[in-house]
Amino acid sequence: MAASVRDNKERSRFELDIGSELAFANYRLTPSAVIITHTETPRALRGRGIASELVKGALDLIRRDGRKVIAGCGFVVDYLDRHPEDADLVA
Repeated sequence: MAASVRDNKERSRFELDIGSELAFANYRLTPSAVIITHTETPRALRGRGIASELVKGALDLIRRDGRKVIAGCGFVVDYLDRHPEDADLVA
């Protein structure tokens, strides 16, 4: 997909535009980590890998900022289990 994940700091969430729809992942910050608390993909777009793209983009932003991640959402737990290459980010 051509869209990129952005960090909407005012709303404490990572966002990914898919056409006129929006997928997002809410987070809370700690001094050294980002806790992803919930991911949401519009119902009509589920099953297309959009949530995985969202989490991958969020992890890239977290890595760029030198932080760690805490999976506070079942989807993120599953994503990290399926992607051991991101294990270095886990707090």
